[in-house]
Amino acid sequence: MKGYGIKKFYDKHRPKFEKGGKLHAFQSVYEGFESFFYVSEATTTKGSNIRDYIDLKRTMIFVVLAVVPTLLFGMFNIGYQHFKALGLLETTSFINVFVYGLLRVLPVIIVSYLVGLGIEFAFAQIKGHEINEGYLVTGILIPLVLPINTPLWMVAVAVAFSVIIAKEAFGGTGMNIWNPALVARAFLFFAYPAHMSGDEVWIRLGNQAGSVADGFSGATPLGLALTGSVDYNVWDAFWGFIPGSIGETSTFAILLGAIFLIVTGIGSWKIMLSTTLGAVVTGMLINAFAVNPFMEIPFWHHLFLGGFAFGAVFMATDPVSAAQTNRGKWIYGFLIGVLAIIIRVLNPAYPEGVMLAILLMNTFAPLIDHYVVQGNIRRRLKRAAANG
Repeated sequence: MKGYGIKKFYDKHRPKFEKGGKLHAFQSVYEGFESFFYVSEATTTKGSNIRDYIDLKRTMIFVVLAVVPTLLFGMFNIGYQHFKALGLLETTSFINVFVYGLLRVLPVIIVSYLVGLGIEFAFAQIKGHEINEGYLVTGILIPLVLPINTPLWMVAVAVAFSVIIAKEAFGGTGMNIWNPALVARAFLFFAYPAHMSGDEVWIRLGNQAGSVADGFSGATPLGLALTGSVDYNVWDAFWGFIPGSIGETSTFAILLGAIFLIVTGIGSWKIMLSTTLGAVVTGMLINAFAVNPFMEIPFWHHLFLGGFAFGAVFMATDPVSAAQTNRGKWIYGFLIGVLAIIIRVLNPAYPEGVMLAILLMNTFAPLIDHYVVQGNIRRRLKRAAANG
């Protein structure tokens, strides 16, 4: 079948990458790029198979589309925080604010994809397999969970660690135990803590930082709350006009992505809702027995601060590392919410507990599913025995 444009280009060069062609060694690379634009023409001829018009690449693209609102707002907020810290916000246009953030965020995204996809391509060539699609999502999630001042070489190291250790070591996409983007974030937090926490990492001041050195404080509202300095507006936290990781500040933008994922059937609303319920219940209990200023923060404020919303929508719902059974999703999400608030409130060294809570529950997700399945089997056997 003849095509036009990109399709015609791929059809023309396909023989070079097929068996016997001079570029056959790079067949996986060719198929990776072709299948990015077009669904594979390969068909199944035997065995039982699940057939759907949405393949793994299309699923991953839907997730990328869902994070676009948080990405765009994150770019704006980087510029907003920059000019606000310099005292120039009132005299700077919206376009200049956004472009400043765009130019600061774009290099992080480029490094993430170049390093991550480069490693994915290398492993595909070595193993002689097709290129895994999972990094289409991981490549954009990693920049969104990082502070804007993270050096690019650290981004590259974290991406390499994530892809090699958290994915390929377990067999690639679909086999990983932990969410790869969170593994990259955790690696940077424990390997380079000075670059991942503290007042100076959240706002990009460039060469002009000296002009506001005496009055500038870039601490996140969550960090300030830990010290009892709760000088934030909760609605600013909801809309996202606060310091924080690139894509985690705007709960509103994250909710837009959540709606998109739920409507398209890509994200699990059970995990999102149960994670929120777990945080609400734990927050209410902590409020009731508060003994320090951080424990006195209204439970619903926790939903807007730090990376809670982003984690609940885009990280906890990872279909590979999350629980798979319906009941397991409720248990898995609820425990994430509980642990996130407990770690956040009771650990003064690390106020942001969402990352650790999700990684911990990633570890226990298979165990949760196991007991859910075994429970169902026992109930069915009891019914069968009663009816027999």
